Amino acid sequence: MSKPPFNRVSFAPAAVDVTSLREGGYLLRSPQPLQPYSRCIGEWLEHWARESPDRTMLAERAADGQWRRVSYAQALAAARAIGQALLERGLSLERPVVVLSDNGVDHALLALGAMHVGVPVSPISAAYSLVSKDYAKLKYILELLTPGLVFAQDGAKFGAALRAVDLRGAEVVVSANPPEGLAATSFDELLATAPGQAVDDAYRGIGHDSVAKILFTSGSTGLPKGVINTQRMLCSNQQAIAQLWPFLSEKPPVIVDWLPWSHTFGANHNFNMILRHGGTMHVDAGKPAPGLIEQTVANLREISPTIYFNVPRGYDMLLPFLEQDDALRSNFFHRLDLMFYAAAALPQNLWERLEEISIRARGERVTMVSAWGSTETAPLVTSVHFAIERAGVIGLPAPGVTIKMLPNAGKLELRVKGPNVTPGYFKSEELTRAAFDEDGFYCIGDAGRFADDNEPAAGIEFDGRIAEDFKLTSGTWVHVGGLRVNAVAAGAPVIQDCVVTGHDRDEVGLLVFPNPAGCRALCPDASPDAPLSVLIARPEVKARLRDALAQLAREGTGSSTYPRRALIMEEPPSIDANEITDKGYINQRAVLVRRAALLARLYGREHDPDVVTLAGR
Repeated sequence: MSKPPFNRVSFAPAAVDVTSLREGGYLLRSPQPLQPYSRCIGEWLEHWARESPDRTMLAERAADGQWRRVSYAQALAAARAIGQALLERGLSLERPVVVLSDNGVDHALLALGAMHVGVPVSPISAAYSLVSKDYAKLKYILELLTPGLVFAQDGAKFGAALRAVDLRGAEVVVSANPPEGLAATSFDELLATAPGQAVDDAYRGIGHDSVAKILFTSGSTGLPKGVINTQRMLCSNQQAIAQLWPFLSEKPPVIVDWLPWSHTFGANHNFNMILRHGGTMHVDAGKPAPGLIEQTVANLREISPTIYFNVPRGYDMLLPFLEQDDALRSNFFHRLDLMFYAAAALPQNLWERLEEISIRARGERVTMVSAWGSTETAPLVTSVHFAIERAGVIGLPAPGVTIKMLPNAGKLELRVKGPNVTPGYFKSEELTRAAFDEDGFYCIGDAGRFADDNEPAAGIEFDGRIAEDFKLTSGTWVHVGGLRVNAVAAGAPVIQDCVVTGHDRDEVGLLVFPNPAGCRALCPDASPDAPLSVLIARPEVKARLRDALAQLAREGTGSSTYPRRALIMEEPPSIDANEITDKGYINQRAVLVRRAALLARLYGREHDPDVVTLAGR
């Protein structure tokens, strides 16, 4: 039975120029040249403040539950006032602005004001202040940046973190609730500053090489790295997106978005896309976590997005609500042009469930796409700008970008060059030198392959992280990325995520992070307050995991392609130990190092009742 057609979306033609390299591998480029792009993102703000001054740019829930809305004209006026206040304080690259709190209107206005006058802004993951117990990453970042101003929306909420770090004389600014024991300036004081000629002079002095932001990587292999983001990177990337997705210019996009502005996906991709095209962003205070996903659902009951962005874990948590609630599903899909996922691989079962509910809502498949890039590439390197039938395709090179595909450990390693690539890491020449090859290509560490070897224009498929792959004692490579995605799909609803094991061992295994709700659903007779330790020990949960191992074995093509054993872990991944980012991406290496004792149990010779194996032990 054939599937319904996709909805109509205006895309650029799918095409790629491929050049074979003498030493093996390829160079890939878009045949579409990159068109001229803006000098700075402030030009977008000024344009829309002139063309559509009353259109809502930003909206967020106020304390009374109503939407607080800021128009483009209001956003520009606020940015100019804030810019003047920052100039008067002598802020600069040596004394930048740091933002500790989550997404919000005041956060956005402060960032726009800073960048409007050439003061770099550095939004820091709120988890480093609110989830971390030792504040080690926050302390390191502030020491590296030496900020002149540190902002927190709610001063009391961030008070413990602010008191735990050395502010080095930085001014603390809050929107509400000054932190106990610390002097703080009201955000309203910045807004009340009268802009003068200094703002206009500073704005005209911004060029493509001006530093707009310093964004920090998740620190998956150590302490976070400060990635320099220039105006060239941000503006060229949005120009490339506009050329690949011409539908963005047909009507202003409307989004409901939670993705953190401390990461390039939420900030440089989503926020900048709205600003570039005069759209409207509804700041979603929800997150893909129990107790917070309900806020996302409430927002989506009210606002119909034209594009929806999320990470795979976000879709996983949203799907049950969409499947069970007709009114929510109808409103969500009412004017949706596109569903987009990135930051991690999407299991195929989630793809199919999203297709199914879009058909139920619309009678057609809402186009689902992805892209690929990193903090160092602002972020987009490849984009899907054509209809695809399954998860895993990351698209084709964006205009202006060159991708080098080089043979490496049985895969094709991807390296990147283009105007969207960072000039380097803040105050770290050594890290910068190590990040680029002899031809000036950024070594991103990922691998890719052609979705169709006979038709490169069918796109590139993500083929995992080069550094995560390993060999069994047989000398056979285990390709972690694809195996992990298959395991998560096969292990639903037990497996929330997992780490693939087996380096220098005889067989592949899994350390499993369980899905509490899924485990509870398999045990309907369990007490409502039964702890996770009880649920993961239940025979129903272990039987489901064993069935998943059996399914993977049937589908596998050799010992390196499926796990033979698994152990469910009670402790969730730790952000302090670099085991997880606040977007939900699991750091394979950090988990294996920190949980060496569990790894030893997984492969122990003695019988362990908690280890599930294909043999049924």
